[in-house]
Amino acid sequence: MKTRTAYVVGGARIPFMKSMTTYKDVTTTDLMTASLKSLVDRYNLAGKTVGDVALGAVMHSSANWNFAREVVQSSGLHPNTPAYNVQRACGTSLENTIQIAHKISSYQIESGIAGGVDSNSDLPIMISRRLSQKLMALNSARTLGEKMKIVLSFRPSDLRPVLPAVVEPRTGKSMGEHCELMVKEWNIPRQEQDELALKSHKNAAQAYKQGFYDDLVFPYLGKSTDGILRDDTTIEKLKKLKPVFDRTESGTLTAGNSSSLTDGSSTVLLASEEEAKKNNWPLLAKIVDSHTSAVDYVAGEGLLMAPTIAVSELLKRNNLKLQDFDFYEIHEAFAGQVLCTMKAWESPEYCKRRLGRPEAMGKIDRSKLNVRGSSVALGHPFAATGAKIVSVLAKILHQAGPGKRGLIVVCTAGGMGVATILES
Repeated sequence: MKTRTAYVVGGARIPFMKSMTTYKDVTTTDLMTASLKSLVDRYNLAGKTVGDVALGAVMHSSANWNFAREVVQSSGLHPNTPAYNVQRACGTSLENTIQIAHKISSYQIESGIAGGVDSNSDLPIMISRRLSQKLMALNSARTLGEKMKIVLSFRPSDLRPVLPAVVEPRTGKSMGEHCELMVKEWNIPRQEQDELALKSHKNAAQAYKQGFYDDLVFPYLGKSTDGILRDDTTIEKLKKLKPVFDRTESGTLTAGNSSSLTDGSSTVLLASEEEAKKNNWPLLAKIVDSHTSAVDYVAGEGLLMAPTIAVSELLKRNNLKLQDFDFYEIHEAFAGQVLCTMKAWESPEYCKRRLGRPEAMGKIDRSKLNVRGSSVALGHPFAATGAKIVSVLAKILHQAGPGKRGLIVVCTAGGMGVATILES
């Protein structure tokens, strides 16, 4: 099979907002449609057919069984544009980007769109399993006697709603609780976490002041910047915050050094070189390669440590060192997770035992890390984060000039990690 290069043309998203605030009355579908419409407007796609569209969300309602296709039909794209749903936890829209890039590189399509959305303000609230079974039985009952018997079996406790929770089903722990275990194992102090969080806010605020996000973030419901960003935060303010996952004296993860529960969506447009030239689209960066790994967190591995493996395998396959990058975009689910990942790469014992390497992968230049801010400052609508990062890194690389290389690293629920290489 012949292959060719797939390029990032650009991205568009709405501002990310803290859950239960600006978007509290907006549906997940409307949030996703808003970003896709912004992309359609930005790249003159109204009425045009795109090869394929991959969209996803972590927290889906069963009513959204054909979510991506429904969003496309409200976006301004031609109705002939196909679409499909994908879900890989927090790596969803990065996985979508990779899939669309593969379709382009294998000549299946000329252009495609990847994206994702999540909203903690539009949660799918379920009924209990017992109530569901009784309702199904009631629907199947044939005689009045059978129906009455089922109706009389109903109990008030059956009516208690089941709220979705961001916890690991196999451990019952939240991602934050798992990350607390990781920072204790790797001896990551609170001070380092707060410093990394502060840097994220400062980098993001500076990027907005310089206009970096002007053609990436589009106004929606009166907002034009991310609602989580705090330009005025200081290390002193961060130090005053109390731990939220381990409330004892040993807890270090706070609301300040962790990503907030966030509502939002994002999209990214990809194309072949020929298609981009035909439409006068910029070729910001090419998708080079990607790798996904997983860890057995139930057996004791850190839930969010899979990115260390994904990056290691990706670099082996491409004959690269960890230091062979001009920019690093490491998703900040928690500042502590980023620090654990980097410390693991610096550990000869970990790299030999877990990564199968003869020596440590080494340190990265922190001045090249998340230079336009990341999830602690900008927010983290789970499935939207990957496409946001792809758009940001592609623009950074394009502005830096030809021959630059960037690494994307995303941890996900379920003990998975996704890593991707982009080049200008």
